Amino acid sequence: MELTDRPRRLRTDGVRSLVSETDVRAADLIAPVFVDATTDERVPIESMPGHERVPVSESAARVREIMETGVEAVMVFGIPESKDERGSQAWAEDGVVQRAVRRITNQTDAYVITDICLCEYTDHGHCGVLEDDARDDPRLTVDNDATLELLQQIAVSHADAGADMVAPSSMTDGMVGAIREALDGAGYENLPITAYAAKYESAFYGPFRDAADGAPAFGDRRHYQMDPANAREAMREVQLDVEQGADVLMVKPALPYLDIVSELRREFDHPIAAYNVSGEYAMLHAAADNGWLSLEEAASESLLSIKRAGADLILTYFAEDIAERI
Repeated sequence: MELTDRPRRLRTDGVRSLVSETDVRAADLIAPVFVDATTDERVPIESMPGHERVPVSESAARVREIMETGVEAVMVFGIPESKDERGSQAWAEDGVVQRAVRRITNQTDAYVITDICLCEYTDHGHCGVLEDDARDDPRLTVDNDATLELLQQIAVSHADAGADMVAPSSMTDGMVGAIREALDGAGYENLPITAYAAKYESAFYGPFRDAADGAPAFGDRRHYQMDPANAREAMREVQLDVEQGADVLMVKPALPYLDIVSELRREFDHPIAAYNVSGEYAMLHAAADNGWLSLEEAASESLLSIKRAGADLILTYFAEDIAERI
C-alpha cells in the first residue's frame, strides 16, 4: 500500500502531546461549595462521594482547600436555617450565603460566584413565588413576574456581601434583565452575570437536591425548566439572555447537552460555561465502585469532551480531583 496520509504518525509519544487540540486547565474549573446554616460540623453528602456540607464557620477553610489544588473560582450554594413560602432567607443580610461570602472574600483570594435561586429557601422547593392554587392544580406553578423582584433582592444582597459574580438559575423569563437593572441601580454596574441560559428539566439533578435540600414538595419544574427534547428553543432562550445583559452563558447539564454547548459556541461570542452536574458525577462514582471503569480516566475524559464541545468554563464536582492531576 502507498498511503499518503497516515494519521498514526502523529500519535506516537512525544509528538502526540504537541498536536493535542484540547486541554483542561485548573483555571477553567469552578468548584461548588455547599454551606449549611443548620450544622456546626461538616456533613458528608451521601449521594456525592467526596463532597460535604460545611458550616458557615468553615466556609473559608473549605475554599482554601479547593484553592490549594489550583482551582481559583467557587460557586456558593446555601442551606438556610429556616424556610418559608417566599424564601425570604435568600436575601437576608445575615443569610447563609451572605455570611459565607463575607468570610470567603475576607479570608481568601478566590473568585466567588453565587447561585441566585429560591428553591433551597422556599418551604415548597420551587424556584419562585407560587401561583394561587399551585399546590392543588398541576397546571400551575411559579408566578414568573412576581419572582423577578425577589431575584433582584437576592442578587443585590450577594453583591453587598462581596460576591464577584452572580448566577441566576431559576429559568424565570426576564431574570437577567431584572437582575442587571437591580445591580446597576445599586452601583454594581461592573459585577458580571452568568446566566443559566439553557437549563433543562433533567433527571441528572437528583444528588444535588439531596446536597442542597431543594427538591420540590409537590409537582415538578417542567413549566419553567426546558424540555430535554428542544434544541432550537435553547438558542432563543440564550439570545434573550444576551439581549438582557448576560456576560457568561451556561448550559446545564453538560454531558447530555454537548450539542447545545457546541451550538452556543458557534452562534455566540460570549464565554460559554457548562455545569457538569451531580448526577453525571455520581454515576461515574457508582460505576467505578462496581469496577466497571476507571474513575480518574472517565472523569478526565468527560471534562475533556465538555471543553472540546466549546465550553470555556466548567462547573464540576470533579474540579479538585482533576486540578490536582493537571
